[in-house]
Amino acid sequence: MSGETDLSALVAGLEPQLRPGRYVYCTTQHLPDGIRPVVLVREEEGLTLVLEQAEADRWGLAYDFVAAMVTLRVHSALEAVGLTAAVSTALTRAGISCNVVAGYFHDHLFVPAGAGEHAVRVLRDLAGAQA
Repeated sequence: MSGETDLSALVAGLEPQLRPGRYVYCTTQHLPDGIRPVVLVREEEGLTLVLEQAEADRWGLAYDFVAAMVTLRVHSALEAVGLTAAVSTALTRAGISCNVVAGYFHDHLFVPAGAGEHAVRVLRDLAGAQA
């Protein structure tokens, strides 16, 4: 199932959704049995986990960045060009830092926890300007 590649259509159809909860980035050398990360990245230095803050607290995992998660509901193709740049530019202009993770169907943005609603407004404005 292929996603959208046209940048204008992608931006117009962003449909940003603020997910409930607070998310954190943690690092560890081994994946604990039973832990359920939203994102897992293997790096030379170890594993990076993005998981709900409450779960990190339960497992005693250290973190220093607490984020809100915004999902772009548009089904973007993995080979689409420009979506990350358009989104990050809009958020940069609003003074919002952003970490982007691409899933097969959607892109997920991790912004500072207190900036989630503001990020959604910025992205809705971006989509509305494109429509």
